[in-house]
Amino acid sequence: MPRSRPARRLLVLATGLASVAVLLALDGLPADLALLTARPAASEAAALTTQPETDFECAVAYVNDGDTLRCKDGTRVRLHAVAAREADETCSPGHPCPAASGASATARLNQLVEGKVLRCEQTGRSFNRVTAVCWTPAHEEVNCAMVRSGTTLVWDSFNRQRPLCRGRVD
Repeated sequence: MPRSRPARRLLVLATGLASVAVLLALDGLPADLALLTARPAASEAAALTTQPETDFECAVAYVNDGDTLRCKDGTRVRLHAVAAREADETCSPGHPCPAASGASATARLNQLVEGKVLRCEQTGRSFNRVTAVCWTPAHEEVNCAMVRSGTTLVWDSFNRQRPLCRGRVD
C-alpha cells in the first residue's frame, strides 16, 4: 500500500532528525572513542592492505653450496633463480647444470658473502628454505655475481618471475 505524501514527509523528517542526533552524539564523545567510529583515510586503508615486508637481513654463518647459505639466526637461504651443481658434483634431473664444479661455486659464494650481513628480498620458499635475491653491504647483487662468475647458471623459469641483475638496490 503506497504511503501518503504527509507520511513520506514525516519519514524523511524523522530520518534527518535521527542523523543529526547521531552526529551530535558523536561530537560529544571523547576523542579516542570518536576515532574508533571514524573510517580510515585512504592512505591508512592502503597501508592495511599492503603485503607484509619481505626484506630481511642475513648475517652469514656459512655457505652450504653454490646456491645455498645459512644465516646466523638459522634461516636457510636459497639464491633465487640460480642453479649450481650439488656438493657431490651432480645435477638434479630437470635442473640447469653448469659446467663449473660444485666446489668452485661454493668457493665463489663463500668469497662473496663470508662474514657479511646481507640484505635480502624474499621471493618465495623451497624445501624449508627462503628463496631470495641478496646484496652485499657494497650493494653487489650476490645472485647476479654468482651467474657472472661462470660457476652457476640462471634458472630461466624462476628468472622470468623475478629477474636477476636489475642493478643496484639500496
